[in-house]
Amino acid sequence: MHIQQILKEYLELHGYWVLFVGTFLEGEAILLMAGFLAFRGYLDISSVVLTAWVGAFLGDQFYFYLGRRKGRALLKRFHSIARKFRAALKLIEKYGVYVAFISKYTYGFRIVLPIILGITKLAPRTFLWINLVSALTWAMVFALGGYLFGKSASLFLDNISNYEHYLALALLGIIASIWLVHIYHVWKMKKPARDRLARIRAIRDSRRTIT
Repeated sequence: MHIQQILKEYLELHGYWVLFVGTFLEGEAILLMAGFLAFRGYLDISSVVLTAWVGAFLGDQFYFYLGRRKGRALLKRFHSIARKFRAALKLIEKYGVYVAFISKYTYGFRIVLPIILGITKLAPRTFLWINLVSALTWAMVFALGGYLFGKSASLFLDNISNYEHYLALALLGIIASIWLVHIYHVWKMKKPARDRLARIRAIRDSRRTIT
C-alpha cells in the first residue's frame, strides 16, 4: 500500500508532464498506459485526455511549421524523411486534406506527415482546425482504450489491486507485440527492394571479377 501511495504522489506530480512530452512526439503507448493508470486512480481520465489533446495538437502544429520553414532542407539532410516522402505524397493525393486528420493514426508517419503537409500548399488555418479535431479524437480513443482495458479486466478479477502490476505488464506486452508486428510488416515490404539491391551488387561484383 505504501508503494502505491508513493507511485500515486509521483504520478500526480510528474505524470502529466511526462504524458505531455510523450504525446508531443508519438505517444500511443504512453497514452494507453496513462488511460490504464487513470482507471486505477493514479491519474484523472479527463486530465489525461486534456493533456494528450494539448500535447498532440501542439506537436503536430510544430511539425507543420517546421515543414513550412525547413521542409526542403530536412528532405536533403534526413534520408528517413526523404524515403517516406513519396509514400506520404501518395496518401495526400489519395485522401487530400483528410491526411491531416488521419496522420496521428498512421504509425511511422505520425511526425513525417505534418512536416510534408507543411511543405505543400495546405493553408495553415485549415490544418489548425483539422488538427484540433484530430488531436481530440486521438486523445480520447487511446486514453479510453487504456481505461477500458483496466475496466474489462476488473470484470474478471475479484481484487484487481493484487493484479495491477501484471495488468500493466500485459498492456505493455500488447503494445510491444503490435510494434513488433509493424516492424515485421515493414521489413517484409522492403524485402523485394533488398533482393533487387543484392542482385545488382552481385552483377557488379561479377563484372569486376571478369575484368
